[in-house]
Amino acid sequence: MKNEKKKIGYLEGWVSILINTALFVFKFIAGMKSHSIAVVADAWHTLSDSFTSLVVIIGFWLGSKPADREHPFGHGMIENISSIIIATLLGGVGITFFIDSIKKILAKEPLELNIFTVIVFLISVLVKEALAQFSFYLGKKIDSGALRADGWHHRSDAIASLLILAGVFTGKYLWWIDGALGIVVSILIVMTAKEIIFSSSRRIIGEEPDENFKKKVEEIVSNVSGSIKEVHHIHLHDYGDHKELTLHIRLPNKMSVEESHNLTKEIESAIHKNLSIDTTVHVEPEN
Repeated sequence: MKNEKKKIGYLEGWVSILINTALFVFKFIAGMKSHSIAVVADAWHTLSDSFTSLVVIIGFWLGSKPADREHPFGHGMIENISSIIIATLLGGVGITFFIDSIKKILAKEPLELNIFTVIVFLISVLVKEALAQFSFYLGKKIDSGALRADGWHHRSDAIASLLILAGVFTGKYLWWIDGALGIVVSILIVMTAKEIIFSSSRRIIGEEPDENFKKKVEEIVSNVSGSIKEVHHIHLHDYGDHKELTLHIRLPNKMSVEESHNLTKEIESAIHKNLSIDTTVHVEPEN
């Protein structure tokens, strides 16, 4: 299963890198031809998607390394650390283009319409949305948050390209539209970077399991034995590919140590079978 996830992660990453790099080249040329800060900013936004996909590849490569003495829970967290580094650089790019867009508005530089730019951005919208759907599909197939996040990155670029197209057709009448769209794209870049940083940071710090997950765990536990009076204190420790679950159960006071021990082993086996998560069960008396 881990090798399959690695292959799928590599496939999504390399396809994304090749397509985004090609789109960057054409968008950058279009930006130079039209003297558009918004188009150039969007070109770099597209290239940033290649960096994000490179992080995906690195994450699947390093995250697939087996646990060792120094890292008993594996290496899955490396993906989150790499994501934060890349997102920080992406945020810097967004801030730079925001400043340049303000300067362009102050200089009152209009956007020049040309057919090459229109064709490039029409293709970009279609290709980026197709890439987003591709990433969403693979992310769902292997339950990968990294691939789903990469899909949203592609979709944000498709939206940005739509905005640029709007600017190309209205630039003749609205001299300020290029600078204004440059600001919008810059904000989109920064917001994307912020979301990646926050999402990766939450996984590193640790999050409370959602209610659906808790209910699923409680259902699995209750199906093991009717002797279990209560399930509580459910904590999930996420290390990427490796997850550890701890929970407390209440058992009848007169149940022997051997009986309670065997019951906890059944619970741990059932959770691993259904959720592929290693579990530690703590027993408490009924009263």
